[in-house]
Amino acid sequence: MTQNTSYPAHARATLALGLPLIGSHLAQMALHVVDTVMLGWYGVAELAAVVIGGSSFFVVFILGSGFAQAVMPMVAASLGEGDETQVRRDTRMGLWLSLGYGVLTYPLFWNSGAVLLALGQKPEVAALAQDFLRVAGLGMVPALLVMALKSYLAALERTQVVLWVTLAAVGVNGVLNWFLIFGNGGAPELGVVGSAIASFSVQVLTLVVLAVYAGWLPELRRFRLWQRFWRPDWTAMARVFRLGWPIGVTGLAESGMFQASALMMGWIGTVQLAAHGIAMQVASLTFMVHLGLSNAVTVRTGFADGAGDAAALRVAALTGIALSLGFGALTVVLLLAAPVPILSLFLDMTKPEAAEIVAFGTVLLALAAVFQIMDAMQVMALGLLRGVRDTRVPMALAAVSYWMIGIPTSYILAFKFGFGGVGLWVGLCVGLMAAASSLMWRFWSRR
Repeated sequence: MTQNTSYPAHARATLALGLPLIGSHLAQMALHVVDTVMLGWYGVAELAAVVIGGSSFFVVFILGSGFAQAVMPMVAASLGEGDETQVRRDTRMGLWLSLGYGVLTYPLFWNSGAVLLALGQKPEVAALAQDFLRVAGLGMVPALLVMALKSYLAALERTQVVLWVTLAAVGVNGVLNWFLIFGNGGAPELGVVGSAIASFSVQVLTLVVLAVYAGWLPELRRFRLWQRFWRPDWTAMARVFRLGWPIGVTGLAESGMFQASALMMGWIGTVQLAAHGIAMQVASLTFMVHLGLSNAVTVRTGFADGAGDAAALRVAALTGIALSLGFGALTVVLLLAAPVPILSLFLDMTKPEAAEIVAFGTVLLALAAVFQIMDAMQVMALGLLRGVRDTRVPMALAAVSYWMIGIPTSYILAFKFGFGGVGLWVGLCVGLMAAASSLMWRFWSRR
């Protein structure tokens, strides 16, 4: 990896890294969409169970993913320092911590039925969700190991393989779902358990492919990733743990804010919740672009920081921000110019409630235009800070922004001042604005 202070060169390098990562993030979303659609065809109770089970899995996953995500900036920085031994040490211990977390959390999935009942879920849905999670929970280990390997490969600028493997996983998952959920082709009809088996199988297959690629590709063999993998490295493990756990908590705080917003929107009304869900899906799709660019900037700034090249670090940061803002501006135009066609993609317009959903959704997409810029800047700031291995203070800033500013503002505007769903979304924008401004201040004040 080479860096210079040319803005066009940094833009090309950032896009070369970021575009495959954007594609892989979108493909990862498609995995969950396929599961949801196919179980929607199978049955309502099964769909509800997998929605609940999938969101529960994600909450546990996002907390543990910090160790895997920490691998990316640490490997980039070690490459910048010219220390290939440290690349291997940090990656291995990121894999060790991910493995340990996955094993320790499995009892939660095994006993998930009791937890879901305590949270007020219907017995039928809780039972089906437990059936799903007892199998899907086995996938926590391979899912986290896959994320760690993706971080390792991204830091080594091997992002195209990440994209192609994820795209292949979408296809394999769809085929396995078709056989195992519905019992097609002579396979047993397993419903939600079939979907869980398909997901677990895809995760294991993806892990095997990436592990082989990372270990035996001639250009990567010099890192000797799997040599004496069983030997602990307590110093490197402590480094990864210190950087990784705040990343996981930050992700949990952010995802928790959006989960809480959905819960509060459900208090307002069914139509409002449906419009909220569609608007969030649209926002999530465009967010994947900013997330991929943020990952690329983490690698670029991590390498520059490791090499002690302050000029390249500054240009890499400004280039990433400019690219993200540019895409955000295009998104704003699209959301403001074509809200009805966008919303119509998610609805059967012959249904009587569709018009009301579109009317409310149009207002939310207008707010999403503001939402997009704020969300883009906060995730870019997090990527920049992770590149310079700064995660603890950003965790605190993000948690305060989301839970002490965003959620209370949403609640007050929606329910105390009577602005309903619009007030709720204004509160989300305020929380994201607080996160974006405080995190950007943190990064640039340190420079």
